[in-house]
Amino acid sequence: TIGCSNNMCTYCDMYRSKKYRERSFLEIKNDLLKSFEYFSTMGQLPKRIFLCDGDALAASMDLLVPTLELINKLFPDLERIGIYATAQNMLDKTEEELQRLVSLKLNMAYLGLESGSDTILKMIVKKNTRADMIMGSKKLIQSGFKLSVIAMLGIGGERYSSEHIIDTASIINEISPHYFSFLTTMAIPGTPYHKMLERGLIKPLTSKKLLIEMRDILDQINPSRDILFRANHVSNQYPLGGTLSKDRKTLVKTVHKWMMSTPDGDFPPIPHSF
Repeated sequence: TIGCSNNMCTYCDMYRSKKYRERSFLEIKNDLLKSFEYFSTMGQLPKRIFLCDGDALAASMDLLVPTLELINKLFPDLERIGIYATAQNMLDKTEEELQRLVSLKLNMAYLGLESGSDTILKMIVKKNTRADMIMGSKKLIQSGFKLSVIAMLGIGGERYSSEHIIDTASIINEISPHYFSFLTTMAIPGTPYHKMLERGLIKPLTSKKLLIEMRDILDQINPSRDILFRANHVSNQYPLGGTLSKDRKTLVKTVHKWMMSTPDGDFPPIPHSF
């Protein structure tokens, strides 16, 4: 697909210049044939493929199935095919359709949860509720997908920080994804989120308070499976990772040490990639 089927999230500027559409199968076929030719000359076919753009799970089964069939034909030794998804994408497809996709090796989905708080989800125009996130995620997992969930530190500002902590930890407990990660909210100039900050409608978190959010969310997660955790996105202050079932207490202590050594008034630097 081109763009994002929602394209209204207030913090995001990735797809604002694009109008959402499904690409034609012929376009995709030509790309795949070129990719096959390139990797064949390199002497090594890829083990993993990712389907773009913003949330390609929104594409129709009439496009996804033949695309995946061609991918499997060209690259028979694939370990997995990944895709971005929204709660709406998950809910719009039946379990039978999702299982069909898994049978064609589309078995890894990345969900931008951002927050477990309905208040914050509404504020950032995610267009899905907490209940939608839970229902869609469970449906996807039950259909055979591995699910990676991403939460955004600081997305609710100071006003909703406590709610963000409690509701995000509890929704991770409810969903029990296979992977969980943090990135830090960056107010990108030109986005509605940035304008809300400029008008004083959102008060950004200091470096110390961002670490408190990370510490307290991790502290309140009680995983029912081995959730692989990562906080190594370029926006985060420090890289961190582990398996929550066995490393959670150590991770919490590590973040607490960072928090204690961070001055109260400091704000995180904006990464160069932004």
